[in-house]
Amino acid sequence: MNFFGAGNHREITELNFCYNISKQFFGDDKVIFGYARPFSQDIDMALQTKALEGKGCDKIYYEQTISPKDRPEFNHLLNSLNAGDQVIAYKFYSIADSTRHLIDLVQLLQQKHVHFISIIDQVDTSTEEGKVFFKLMKSVGNFQYDVLSESTKAGIDEAKRKGKNTGRPRKPDANVRRALDMYQSKKYSIAQITLETGISKTTLYRYLEDEG
Repeated sequence: MNFFGAGNHREITELNFCYNISKQFFGDDKVIFGYARPFSQDIDMALQTKALEGKGCDKIYYEQTISPKDRPEFNHLLNSLNAGDQVIAYKFYSIADSTRHLIDLVQLLQQKHVHFISIIDQVDTSTEEGKVFFKLMKSVGNFQYDVLSESTKAGIDEAKRKGKNTGRPRKPDANVRRALDMYQSKKYSIAQITLETGISKTTLYRYLEDEG
């Protein structure tokens, strides 16, 4: 069992290299990755650790912050994945901060041919039930996005009709700038950008429209 915290980048790189070499020589066996981050009911992540160990995780990545915009260990996890691997979290909130964030994450894992399991929520995307669940969740997420988008547009249109100044676009902060640069490089999907920066799809598109 290997445990990783912030700062062990060299160790992570070396062990990932060893895993890749072993797969080439001894077969492409899946790796079961665990991911944990602190939340109010499990600040020391002991509860998550026990559950992830019980699922037989080969490697567990521990985040040191709850911020969705600062997840170095999550990025290390994504870079370690190979087709056939599994990612296990204690519950949805351990790995995502919103319905849209969770949907984007699962879609990204599916693109990598990696399965996701949430222990408490009893969801496993390798099963038909899990696939149906996330298909339904995606529909709900799209509905929420449409409602928010239409409400925002309606509010702006109403303010303009009344002659109110809706304000100049706020100058992008460093994280938004990073998201914009990733988008313009054409090397990343929207899901990757939102996951790695914590910037929502709505916010990203709004800034892209402002810059356009």
